[in-house]
Amino acid sequence: MNAPAATAEYANACILCSRNCGITITTEQGKISKVKGDKAHPTTQGYICQKAARLPYYQDHGDRLQTPLRRLPNGEFEAISWDTALAEIAQKLQHIKSQYGGHSFAFVGGGGQGNHLGGIYSSQLRAFMKTPFIYSALAQEKTQDFWVNGRLFGHQTCHTTEDVEHADYVLFIGCNPFQSHGIPNARDTLKEIKKDPNRTMVVVDPRKSETANMADHHLQIKPGTDAFLMAAMLGIIVQENLHNEAFLTEHCTGFDQLKPILEQVPIGEYARKTDIPLATIETIARGFATAKRGCVRIDLGIQQTLNTTLNAYLEKLLYLVTGHFGKKGTNNLHAFLIPLLGNSDERLEAKGKKIHRTARHKMMPISGMYPPNILADEILHTGDDRLRAVWVDSANPLVTYADTAKLEKAFSTLELSVVVDVAMTETARQADYVLPAASQFEKCEAAGFNLEFPTNFFHLRHPTLQPKGDSLPEPEIYSRLLETLGALPKSFPLLSWVAKNEPKGLNHKLFLAALMLVFKRNKSLMKYAPSIFYRTLGQRLPKGIAQAAVLLPICLQFCNYHPVAVARTGVRGKGNNLGVNLFKRIINSPSGTLLSQHTYDEVWQLIRNPDKRIYLAIDEILTALSELPTQLQGDATQTSSELPFILMAGERRAYNANQIYRDPNWRKIDKEGALKIHPTDAESLGLSKDDQVICENDHGSIVVSILLDEGIRPGVVSLPHDYGMKYQGSAPMGPELNRLTKSDHCDPFTKTPYHKYVPVNLRKVEGAPMH
Repeated sequence: MNAPAATAEYANACILCSRNCGITITTEQGKISKVKGDKAHPTTQGYICQKAARLPYYQDHGDRLQTPLRRLPNGEFEAISWDTALAEIAQKLQHIKSQYGGHSFAFVGGGGQGNHLGGIYSSQLRAFMKTPFIYSALAQEKTQDFWVNGRLFGHQTCHTTEDVEHADYVLFIGCNPFQSHGIPNARDTLKEIKKDPNRTMVVVDPRKSETANMADHHLQIKPGTDAFLMAAMLGIIVQENLHNEAFLTEHCTGFDQLKPILEQVPIGEYARKTDIPLATIETIARGFATAKRGCVRIDLGIQQTLNTTLNAYLEKLLYLVTGHFGKKGTNNLHAFLIPLLGNSDERLEAKGKKIHRTARHKMMPISGMYPPNILADEILHTGDDRLRAVWVDSANPLVTYADTAKLEKAFSTLELSVVVDVAMTETARQADYVLPAASQFEKCEAAGFNLEFPTNFFHLRHPTLQPKGDSLPEPEIYSRLLETLGALPKSFPLLSWVAKNEPKGLNHKLFLAALMLVFKRNKSLMKYAPSIFYRTLGQRLPKGIAQAAVLLPICLQFCNYHPVAVARTGVRGKGNNLGVNLFKRIINSPSGTLLSQHTYDEVWQLIRNPDKRIYLAIDEILTALSELPTQLQGDATQTSSELPFILMAGERRAYNANQIYRDPNWRKIDKEGALKIHPTDAESLGLSKDDQVICENDHGSIVVSILLDEGIRPGVVSLPHDYGMKYQGSAPMGPELNRLTKSDHCDPFTKTPYHKYVPVNLRKVEGAPMH
């Protein structure tokens, strides 16, 4: 970029949740002075929530990294040059690879909210190390969903979305879109549903959330009983013949195996388990089944609790059994440009395909990822095949993954740990090397979260500000590292010449032909294609967006899969020209652009089963569903007299977002991250407003302030996520949730943590200071 103008306005995007709403940023003297919604954005059209206005707290704060750092024996850090840092890291990586093999190395994190171009480049490091191991936030939250999708639709990249804005009957289960968003222009969409008497909104949540306050029906369920509720609803639908027989016959296979199980569901017993009146459940089940356009939106509330994998199946059955799929206002599949997911079907092991399992837990990958819940164990494993080196990118596992204490111990045993980040995080403070990344407004970036149907879009964000100090964008960091490792030549004279001199009218044909020649001569270079595009074609792109060169082959592939859908958006051309023209449109649309326009009947083309049918009979899940009655005994909200409360860890609130916010001054309210508790529970413990309590279990304890909340179920308490940071080396600010969570308190199949179901005890603190 050139030197910043005194005052300028740029199109960009909010980076605080997966919606990545379009914004305009006004800068003055190289700093953000104003943030507004971008009316030119093709989907959000000016919509933003209150959090985006405080993005300057992300861009400028006291923990920003500006130079590479090396850890000294006394635990302090010293600034070093990029050449020194990369040379030393490369030498250590080469030693670890040759001494122990690539599987002793793991990659952790990769991308943040909307920080996804770097992930394409970081994958080259895993390719060099020859390791399959990547531990990420998606694997901490969503792999049960991806695994079920793979069995239903034929591939774990078949991800479902929801057309909430056009539905007339919406089930929000375990989510609070008013705060967590996740749907287009969430608050406006919720208001539209609320004010329309012909539309129905149902919210299932142990707490009366902001979304629940807008709903026609709020089902204040007992924590951990979501599977019983959804199974009861499905039992009612099938036993009353409200299922869509025509849809099931035309589009699904295996209902004949599922139906007998649903016919035997003890609906009344399941209703009592949830503590929701049977009549209410019957009303919701009948209303949803008979709606013209029914839609289900779920989130972590049922994905990080008991029966998480079964929950992922049952919520999909709700819209599949009723035929609310593949139509306007229902659930659908979608296309996507940047492939965030892979496919890892463990059944292929029986056919001789190698599935890389972890050393300690023998855990299979799901969608190509491994669950963070086992990371510490894989490092602390006593075998020679343990993890010895970890590379952390845009993540803070010591705060955000379960069992902070175990992770701290594990990381202290590593032979090499490297952190690439914008800020000096808690994980960075324990690393051997810390490499400063440019912020999301100092580089070209994009989100892989373009998950819409039937109309999809893509937003390539151009840099708005100069990088601070010596920080670099991730594509530059990984390209330099590969060059230092000797894996990548420092120049490609032929490709660079062609990229610079090829006439525009040839649409990169000569460049692509020259690239194929390079790969033919040296096939080992193919795995480093992102950096090759960056170093060569990237230099022809407008200043500041060389990282986007890697989108050219991605656009070519996308148009090969969806040529008609792309053409409907107005992109012209045939064959490779269509992909090149889509690429050109993307790089020349600073507010984002439409990517594809499908029709609803084309959703069936996105199914990956050979016959384009949905396979409902998943043996492992049908067994779990058949065995669900064995869980009827006991009280789902009280595990023992010693731990009488269920903590829902990680509530979305008005002023928490994600770990990229470190300066506590960004929070206008709830600065301490108070524990919400029902007044009757507080009274029973002798607690009053603003008292402090010790929240504890058999794993750890933290001190928190309390906030009385009549909307939460008695016996249930709630704490927000994304607190507990040590800003500029301070004491932890707000609750360190993962001092309470255990890595083995998780789904046995996917290892997804039960963060929404943490048994705890509360004790009043008399005059204790806040920690």
